[in-house]
Amino acid sequence: MRRSRPLVLAGMAGALTLLHAPVAVAAPGGGDAPADDDGLPPGVVVEDGTTQPVFSLDDAITERVYVTAPVDSDHDGEHDRVAIDIARPAETATEGLDVPVIFEHSPYRKDTWGEAPYPSVLVDELPQNRLFAKGATAGSFRTTAGFLGGDAVAGARAADLPGSLDDYYVPRGYAVVLGMSVGTGDSDGCPTSGDPAETLGTKAVIDWLNGRAPGVDATGEAVEADWTTGDVGMIGGSYNGTLPNQVATTGVEGLKTIVPVAAISSWYDYYRANGLVVAPGGYQGEDADVLANFVGGEERVTGDCADEIAEITAEQGRDTGDYTDFWAARDYRDASDVAASVFVVHGLNDWNVRTENFAGWWDELAAHDVPRKIWLHQGGHGGPGSGASVTLPDGETWTYKQTENRWFDHWLWGVDNGIMDEPQAVVQREDGENTPSSTWPDAGAKDVRLRLAADASDAPGALVTRGPHGPAARQSFVDQGRTVHPDTLVADPDTVSENRLVYTTPELDEDVRLSGRPSIRLRTAIENAADANLTVQLVDYGPAGSDVEPTVVTRGWTDPQNRKGADRSEPLVRGKAYDLSWTLEPKDYVVPAGHRIGLVVFSTDQEHTLLPLGGTELTVSPHQSVLRLPVVGGAEALGF
Repeated sequence: MRRSRPLVLAGMAGALTLLHAPVAVAAPGGGDAPADDDGLPPGVVVEDGTTQPVFSLDDAITERVYVTAPVDSDHDGEHDRVAIDIARPAETATEGLDVPVIFEHSPYRKDTWGEAPYPSVLVDELPQNRLFAKGATAGSFRTTAGFLGGDAVAGARAADLPGSLDDYYVPRGYAVVLGMSVGTGDSDGCPTSGDPAETLGTKAVIDWLNGRAPGVDATGEAVEADWTTGDVGMIGGSYNGTLPNQVATTGVEGLKTIVPVAAISSWYDYYRANGLVVAPGGYQGEDADVLANFVGGEERVTGDCADEIAEITAEQGRDTGDYTDFWAARDYRDASDVAASVFVVHGLNDWNVRTENFAGWWDELAAHDVPRKIWLHQGGHGGPGSGASVTLPDGETWTYKQTENRWFDHWLWGVDNGIMDEPQAVVQREDGENTPSSTWPDAGAKDVRLRLAADASDAPGALVTRGPHGPAARQSFVDQGRTVHPDTLVADPDTVSENRLVYTTPELDEDVRLSGRPSIRLRTAIENAADANLTVQLVDYGPAGSDVEPTVVTRGWTDPQNRKGADRSEPLVRGKAYDLSWTLEPKDYVVPAGHRIGLVVFSTDQEHTLLPLGGTELTVSPHQSVLRLPVVGGAEALGF
């Protein structure tokens, strides 16, 4: 989730093209609604299955309400109150019609702390190297200040832009609620970086909209939401999209749908990877406590919330990188209680909220048959852009913004616009074309085993579908990731580098599409240290000898000490080879004909991992290692 460029999800106000005659709108919530002579609720206009902007934003009713949540995140003995701002069509315009709600909750509304300190990621050695040393204690490692940490990395982070949702949806007959999450802005409490208190604080707003929680105005006078149907759709990007995921898992009554954009489903997958401390792209050193400092604001987190922030620091476990109860409390990948429909939106090149966050959530939604839709684009952290368009098999063309609008119209106003009969997935291709698909990953994707092969210990290797078995040449490399950037390690795959290993396929006869999760099993030994970072990158290379720039398709990291699971570290024997297996970040990518698929193996990733002093030597047994790729069309599509 990123604060420096907040997402504007509803910035294209204005009427849509009127293509067909108006259609009737079913009563929100399934009840009866007053109807005009055309069978429509008073004032609401629908054209081509989409609500139209007919209400005056200038006449909208606005109010501030403080909702009491069943949490006490600052431990002051009082329940926290959550501040929300409401904009809704004037009652005179709707003739008393109750309206549904579009709700965006956020920790970024005001008073964020742009100078929140970051820890350095320069370490003399990895902290887990000392875990099993006699007398070592958690946090006993030393750091070197001033590198990729502190204020230089904090950067400018702007608050969200309230008003954009108002501009678009209030004229279409919706109320818009903009909330401030617990421990931020004008809400009470302390920031908790995704824990149940934050979830329940968000849920309380939906409860208030449905008459189940108390709310008051600035004077303390009780306020009821007697103007709404109680049907709520949540939307947001980054952290603002994570909150809808959190609340949906509670099954709260009244939450009909969510649209999480670039959102987290597991905070462990945001700040960790298979036992390694791994930072979100562009924010080296950030962790759960750093984010809490930022959203809480300096006055709050250095004052009344200092103890709560210290608790996050103590429990997040940068000394092991293990999956613990702290992270389990911030893991929402259980859709068993989800009652809302879900429209997932994510960038395939998002290295901030990495793609496992959408894919793991999507798998859970599918397992529980939750009504769902997904839109994947080739961008990074954010949405596809309001004007991005897709042409469906029936010839209809819709922009992303229209699709979002139609989604809310269907689930909140009950408009029978056919959106659930359309292809479930939209995937943007590398050339920018958005293509509809029946599902994601592509139904034709099959896991293909590629063996790693090498004829010599000091030569670039190969990826082969049929190849050698058992021990053969062992290949070694030395970690210098603190000073050598990944771009350098990926370059020149046909040359030898002492700091990485590389394996490539033959040139492809046809385009090859990957759709899903690649995975790796790597037979690896650490020769001269107790532990090491381990990084692999899947790369699109041009033909041998060409000047085509390599493209990193996806990547993945692991801690060899966590070879038996992310939840436990176990010591390694120096020089002993272990089979290490993990998945890379999910991807949908087409490797062009004539190009090669490459696998690059190295240790420290300067952009994401902690950066120990160089010199750790690692050895790989390629003939005992396997890369699995989700290839549309299976092994036959590879053509070798």
